[in-house]
Amino acid sequence: MNKKGFTLVELLVVIGIIGILSTLAVISLNNAREKSRDAKRVSDIKQIQTALEMYFVEVDTYPVQGTDATPIELGGASAQALSSGAGFSSASGVSDTVFMGQVPSNPTPGGASYSYQSTNADGTECTSGDCLSYKITFTLEGQTGSLTAGDHTAVPSGIQ
Repeated sequence: MNKKGFTLVELLVVIGIIGILSTLAVISLNNAREKSRDAKRVSDIKQIQTALEMYFVEVDTYPVQGTDATPIELGGASAQALSSGAGFSSASGVSDTVFMGQVPSNPTPGGASYSYQSTNADGTECTSGDCLSYKITFTLEGQTGSLTAGDHTAVPSGIQ
């Protein structure tokens, strides 16, 4: 009597191997998702910087975030000039140019909301008049290029 089939031990070994392979696949996928979100964050910040520079060229100042010196959450529901949906344009009467139609928001999960703060050339808060610099803060989940995980600041000269 010769029975054909798999023994219980063989089936358990195969199930164990499949379990290990699926665990490795999930870990790799989560790592790839984290890197993708971080790459999007860096790309978003660079796009915002480009729009801010075009704004500066036309208006000779960076947008003022308001009179209370509180940074604006970019891509949030704020009604400020740099809010999601509204984007920002030169509202000073110089032109009707829209420099960024919609300001991107931080991809979730992970990271923190992007925030914008206009500053004077010496780095102090600028709440009115001509603001000659800015700070955009954002957070990365992992290393992206030369940027390490954690909080970063974008200024006119680049990302720190």
